Amino acid sequence: MEMRLPVVHRSRSLIPHLSSLISHRSRAVVALLLLAVAAGGPNAEAKATLKTICRVKGQEENTLQGLGIVVGLKGTGDGGSSLPMMRSLAQAMQFLGNPLGKTGVAELKDTKNAALVLVTATVPPTGARQGDKIDCMISSVGSAKSLAGGRLFTTLLVGPDPKNPRVYATAEGPITLDNPLHATAGRIHSGCRLEEDFFNVFSKDGKITLVLDKNHADFQVASDVADLINHSPLNFQSSGVLLAKAVNPGNIEVQIPRQYAESPVEFISQILALDLPDPQVGPRVVINERAGSIVISGDVEIGAAVITHKNIVVETGGPVTAARFVTVDSSQTETPKLKALVETLNAVHVPVEDIIEVIKGLDRDGRLYARLIIE
Repeated sequence: MEMRLPVVHRSRSLIPHLSSLISHRSRAVVALLLLAVAAGGPNAEAKATLKTICRVKGQEENTLQGLGIVVGLKGTGDGGSSLPMMRSLAQAMQFLGNPLGKTGVAELKDTKNAALVLVTATVPPTGARQGDKIDCMISSVGSAKSLAGGRLFTTLLVGPDPKNPRVYATAEGPITLDNPLHATAGRIHSGCRLEEDFFNVFSKDGKITLVLDKNHADFQVASDVADLINHSPLNFQSSGVLLAKAVNPGNIEVQIPRQYAESPVEFISQILALDLPDPQVGPRVVINERAGSIVISGDVEIGAAVITHKNIVVETGGPVTAARFVTVDSSQTETPKLKALVETLNAVHVPVEDIIEVIKGLDRDGRLYARLIIE
């Protein structure tokens, strides 16, 4: 039987009735959606410390990489038919003073205990010193069946700039499989050793740049961050010159004051400790289809539309056209809220995946007045 549902706003008279209809699964979804509302009253003011929504440019992770050879496998390597592996093994043997004979790589045709692998290591945002050891990841690039029991032959790792293949680290050691079901990938704990310092410059020409994370990059937020720094109670200003300027939705350029010219780290630590009241990133709806979760920020409004999905017909906005529609707080039907729609669908046990499709339909029709993010 076809079911028609209106977009409604909750009224006190219907709250007990809706609660009795909501299944345990639906209660979990509604509880998630209402968590932010229940956490504090209307007078509560949310704040975000700058270090939680932005970083200083230059403080990024960097990936080092190289091609290496895993040896010691029990017949699960690439085998003699893999020319790339045989060439790499031949170069390694020559480097160790044992070059191949006249027949070349043909001597390695029976090799089954070696495999060609990609080796990667991630240097943390704070950088690393010469001698530091970090984990490295190992992934087969050939036809190896398993890397279990193997050991990585010493491998040179170069920096992320392809135009400057500078060696920053070496990697070697026994491989540990994170997942036995994926035996062609693993890691070496503390297997990458930095051969020289790896640090990115975080200040240039007496300035730093704050980079908002992707979930807070917004013209309004960037402007608010610049205004916060320029009018900070810490009084960073000198000669009445504004220190911070929002250059785009994701970047704020900040001049380092003269009194901090010799101690920029102290200045940066004070900047990142500032609290920004309630960053305004605009209404958003975040959907994780694999987890079946829906997160709605603020009072997301939806426009008038009729959406048909499976045996559900949803009509939003405008006057109620049939007696079987139930109106709640009809004075606000011209600006229906997405939260009310989701609550209503949950109340009649509509599956989460169908609710997600309804929200997508509203977005495709231009009736979802918020940014839709699918994870």
